[in-house]
Amino acid sequence: MEYNNIIFEKKDGVARITLNRPDVLNALDAKTLEELGAAAEDIDNDISVRVVVITATGRAFCTGADLTGVANIPEGKPRDYFLRLWNKTFSAIENISVPTIAVVQGMAYAGGLELVMVCDLAIAAEDAKLSDQHANRGLVPAGGATQRLPRLIGIRKAKELLFTGDRISPAEAERLGLINKVAPADKLEEATNELVEKLVSKSPMAAKAVKKLVNRGMEGSLDTGLELEMLAMTAHGTTEDFQEGIAAFIEKRPANFPGR
Repeated sequence: MEYNNIIFEKKDGVARITLNRPDVLNALDAKTLEELGAAAEDIDNDISVRVVVITATGRAFCTGADLTGVANIPEGKPRDYFLRLWNKTFSAIENISVPTIAVVQGMAYAGGLELVMVCDLAIAAEDAKLSDQHANRGLVPAGGATQRLPRLIGIRKAKELLFTGDRISPAEAERLGLINKVAPADKLEEATNELVEKLVSKSPMAAKAVKKLVNRGMEGSLDTGLELEMLAMTAHGTTEDFQEGIAAFIEKRPANFPGR
């Protein structure tokens, strides 16, 4: 696919997806969603990728849906085309097999905050602005906020933010568990790179297994999750990453995981 609304790059095990519509505060239209979905598919078909970083250009991370795009459904498409495309794209990002990091500068409103939620980890600049916003426009979230936000921060606080549309600071978001780390705006890239380097150095095979276990475990009982964990570790024992990890421990040296 030709990418016009995002910048998609891969280098040294890191895939970077950059929202690139600063003139509309990186609002998401159908074309942008299609490009994000294509990038997610490309990543999952590339075993060299170990970490994904999602960021944006300009003064906003993402302000949600491009409402002009919602109104202008492509000819021949069903009325709910945009919403179904949104759901499909966000699920594809959430299900990327390797760890994903949202890097938030400026505004992350409504669908932009939902994009943060589908990533595994999130780093925000200390002057970032975070809000669900749907209540302020008389809208019902359709990008997962009613389902993912309670799972991330608890049902009562999630209801408060969803009912009021209030803005929360990055520091409060970190306290609630919505954001992993807050950094000064001029140190945001440095903080991101430190985390990326740490993740790239770990076993991709183990990270993929852990991500799948955590996500599936949240959907079922503890007993089911423990059984899945045991089965996953048994399977992981056949990988080259497992063998390298054990060898590095015995030989008292840093591990160099091949990702197989």
